[in-house]
Formats: sequence, C-alpha cells, structure tokens
Amino acid sequence: MAAQGAGMANKGPSYGMSRQVQDKIASKYDPELEQILVEWLSRQCGSGVGKPEAGKIGFQAWLKDGCVLSELINSLVTGDKPIKKIGSSPMAFKQMEQISQFLTAAEKYGVIKTDMFQTVDLWEGKDLAAVQRTLSALGSLAITKDEGTYRGDASWFFKKAQENRRDFSDDQMKAGKNVIGLQMGSNKGASQQGMSYGSSRQIL
Repeated sequence: MAAQGAGMANKGPSYGMSRQVQDKIASKYDPELEQILVEWLSRQCGSGVGKPEAGKIGFQAWLKDGCVLSELINSLVTGDKPIKKIGSSPMAFKQMEQISQFLTAAEKYGVIKTDMFQTVDLWEGKDLAAVQRTLSALGSLAITKDEGTYRGDASWFFKKAQENRRDFSDDQMKAGKNVIGLQMGSNKGASQQGMSYGSSRQIL
C-alpha cells in the first residue's frame, strides 16, 4: 500500500507552463531555512522524531505522515493537547488526515490562513516552500506568545508585532478631531491672483 501511495505523488514530468510554475515554486524553497526548521523540530519534539536526510525530498518524507507536525503542535500548547491520537500509518488517507489535524490545530494556535499550507503541498510535494512558511509562522508565534513551551533559539524566528489597543473617552476623541483640523493648516486668504505662468507656446 505504501508503494502505491508513493507512486500517486509522482505524476510524471510536467511540461510548458505547468513546468515553469513548478520550477518557480521550487525556487522559493530555502535550504538554509530547512536546516533551522529541522533543528527546531528536533529540539521541540525530542530525539524520538529523528532527523531527515538533507534536501527537499528528505524534508518532505520526514513530515509527510503528519506525525512530526502533530508532535510539534502538541509540544507548543499548554494544557489539553489539540491532537489526541498520533499514529504513523502507511495508508494515504490516514497520513492526510493527520496533516489536516495539524493544520486545524495550528490555525487555532494563531497561524493566519495566508501562512497555511494545503495538505497536498506537503503530501504530494507540490509546494514545500509553503510548508516552510507555515512552520516559520508557528515558530514566530511560539516566541511571541512566550508561554515557556518554545525550545528553539530565539534568533531563528521573528517576534510578531502585537496589538496595542487604546481606549479613548468621547471627550478625548472630540479633542483629537480639533487637533487634526488645525494640523491641516491654512493658506490665510492666499490666492493665485496675479500669478504668471509665462506666455503660451507658438506651434507652427
């Protein structure tokens, strides 16, 4: 069954426009980021998850069944773990289901939709750069939340900007409107009267 699943992911060479699109997507994959992500996931999940062979194919094979990803999101969440059952399976639909559970949990954790990969991006290897983007967003969130669950290096991901809400009273809002009006300035009655723009050009 596993061999059949591997064959499904390999749909043969693509040509023309689809080949150009696939090459462009592939060029966005970052080997340096791969090293950081592998190191982080290994530290975050423990030695039980192992490490992949270097390169896109190894990275995909390591994450493809969804188990490492599920361990990752569970390790970041305090309290009840979002993914109750993590189990490796040779069956394609089980692997996709495990990836889907990770994506749902990552979104609940705070990863925005535009930073999320689709199951096929990982399972079929269609866009591993998108997988990297999701994992980077997750790392940034873990650092920003600062809940004591992040086990990586603080320099690996950017700390996300946090909302800084301010509540103003009605009186403060009204006073602010007046300030904005004054900032616009005044031309003190100036006009264009008497201004000369030069003589008109003669066209022969």
